Amino acid sequence: MKVTRMEAFSDGVLAIIITIMVLEFKVPEGHDWSSLVDLVPKLLSYAVSFVYVGIYWNNHHHLLHTVQTLNGKLMWLNLLLLFCLSLVPFSTAWMGESGFAPTPTALYGIVLLLAAISYTLLQRAILKQHSPDSPLIAAMGKDYKGIISPFFYLLAILTAYLNAWVSCFFFVLVAAIWFVPDQRIERVIKNRAM
Repeated sequence: MKVTRMEAFSDGVLAIIITIMVLEFKVPEGHDWSSLVDLVPKLLSYAVSFVYVGIYWNNHHHLLHTVQTLNGKLMWLNLLLLFCLSLVPFSTAWMGESGFAPTPTALYGIVLLLAAISYTLLQRAILKQHSPDSPLIAAMGKDYKGIISPFFYLLAILTAYLNAWVSCFFFVLVAAIWFVPDQRIERVIKNRAM
């Protein structure tokens, strides 16, 4: 199997995840702007989740361009990532429906933590295909964003029971950290093409 096939499959799954999230919205009963007030928690949870799925899609795309040989391990780790991300619509809907109640907010954090761990496992497996002195390994260096993100997710999970808005702050903070795609991989690919 070629990497492009795995990438196309992953793109399809991520597109379905976004579609499922938007289908969770029910049309309000009323016909004025105030009818949308009840949808605010759902819209907020959807917006954050949409950004997260977009971040994963973007970084996943860059990461797969560094695969040298596709093997069963990479395929299963990719499926693990997609499985974790497929839980985002459920946790997003529950968090939004509950108005950011503690347990749904904590579950959302757990899902994001699992997705981060699975992405890290996939990334490490791909990087192991490269020699220790390769430009990619040098460019990746210390993965500060990858190290700090799970820590913030753990804080979000724990603070969900103290104050859901503090928990949501950590979700938004991690999204902001990752909003700009990982330029390290892009630079190596660009240098390789020259």
